[in-house]
Amino acid sequence: MQDTLAIAPDVRADIEARLASAASEDGVRLLMAVESGSRAWGFPSPDSDYDVRTLYVRPRRDYLALKPVRDVVERPIVDDIDLNGCDIRKALGLMLKHNAVLSEWLESPIRYIVDDPVVEQLADLASRHFSPRGYALHYASLGRSSVDRWLGPNGEIAVKRYFYALRPALSVRALRLDPSRRPPMSMVPLMQAADLDGVLVDQVDELIAQKAKTNEAGNTIRLPDIERLVIGELERAGEVPERTDKANFADEAEALFLELVEKE
Repeated sequence: MQDTLAIAPDVRADIEARLASAASEDGVRLLMAVESGSRAWGFPSPDSDYDVRTLYVRPRRDYLALKPVRDVVERPIVDDIDLNGCDIRKALGLMLKHNAVLSEWLESPIRYIVDDPVVEQLADLASRHFSPRGYALHYASLGRSSVDRWLGPNGEIAVKRYFYALRPALSVRALRLDPSRRPPMSMVPLMQAADLDGVLVDQVDELIAQKAKTNEAGNTIRLPDIERLVIGELERAGEVPERTDKANFADEAEALFLELVEKE
């Protein structure tokens, strides 16, 4: 199978230049910059966007200002590059709400800059305090929304629609099997964590190969085994246990934030 995670050198250079420009223009320091969409998930199409997501910190004075500064950095999509960023304070607030999106950014296999040391601390904090049930319900909601949009007007189904439901379903399954670990972001390690049998692995591999050859709107045949897996796992999200030990999560997040900002 081809390397679906590879980023062409010229595209990477363009993204790195845009990141440096955005950081300078908005007066922020980037802590990490990763790919967050289908390229990082391991099933891109030839015309897939580059979904670049950043985590950043502002100078200390900005957090003390009377007028709140924006907690996002956004740029228009140009040449299929979609660049957006999130302030560390907002990111920590989302983490405290057990938001699985930040977890995925932390796990992304495609990095555009060298991670700041605080990123490792964030990943450790998330791993020790995330709510398996909260993540499972998040993924189940995403999956059900995608299932509702599976079929096109003529009864066809786009390859990407399968994936947008399959990845959340596998995340629920991985959490059921091992609620102590945040689900992997990319499809191959996620299939391993979900302990799929060989037949299903072969079908998913074939879907990945199909998507790599067609555009985002490309269709495929119906796959009953995949559909049963998806619908069955999404219905079992409630079986994933809650994390019972929530002590010190907010205190640790607050301490990490203050330590980082005091250095700026």
